Amino acid sequence: MENLINVQYAQTGKSSSTDALGMREMQAMVYAQRHRQHLLVKAPPASGKSRAMMFVALDKLANQGVKKVIVAVPQQNIGRSFKDTGLKKFGFFEDWRVAPYWNLCLNAGSENTKKSIVHEFLNHPTATKLVCTHATLLNSLNGIDARKLDNVFFGIDEFHHGSADEDNRLGSLIRRLLNDTSAHILAMTGSYFRGDAVPVMRPEDEAMFQPTINYNYYQQLNGYKWLKSLGIGYSFFQGNYLTAIPNVLDTKKKRSFIFHTLKPKQGFS
Repeated sequence: MENLINVQYAQTGKSSSTDALGMREMQAMVYAQRHRQHLLVKAPPASGKSRAMMFVALDKLANQGVKKVIVAVPQQNIGRSFKDTGLKKFGFFEDWRVAPYWNLCLNAGSENTKKSIVHEFLNHPTATKLVCTHATLLNSLNGIDARKLDNVFFGIDEFHHGSADEDNRLGSLIRRLLNDTSAHILAMTGSYFRGDAVPVMRPEDEAMFQPTINYNYYQQLNGYKWLKSLGIGYSFFQGNYLTAIPNVLDTKKKRSFIFHTLKPKQGFS
């Protein structure tokens, strides 16, 4: 099988090695901008965006006068990325810890129950970190007094779920936080585009996040220590794909494979 695309990488190890604070290259880039009120990070999967958010959030709480942190993810299972994480052993000044009661991605309660917990969190004198889904965040903050959101750090994972469309609830919340509160925002995404072609943010809102922190796929893959090359190709086969592997690949060579099979719909000709 001939590759349609074949890219060679320098194997520098930069994107996976860590500095004295335990940060990878991309994470250090984000942390260097931690004093900015609004941060937009565009970086590939597996580059360490979740931990980058932890580093910034902890510094906001410890050194920048922010009182509370709310991390919002698209789905409950993605909330696992923000589970308790030991950072001090790698050189950072504090570990990431979220009390189970405030991690609503682990909570099987109803959305009304979670809404009550978010309101409780915002009013709690000592609670500092909460993790929830986008849906819980939107449900909880709908109609809430904007003053309660002042000086709160919002970490929005998979930021492209929001859009500039008037009917997009996440986009509307972001505009409200930008224009009506003193909230801090770290917006992260690996794909700053939407399939419906609607912009993720309006130009005037995006300007408040400039300059954007960009870390592209080439930087990420070029910085791996063991990745020599990436090839993309295709081959057609019938039957079980496992039986077709010897016909298209030299299985004697050391390499990694990713297979994607397409099943024709019934009646497809």
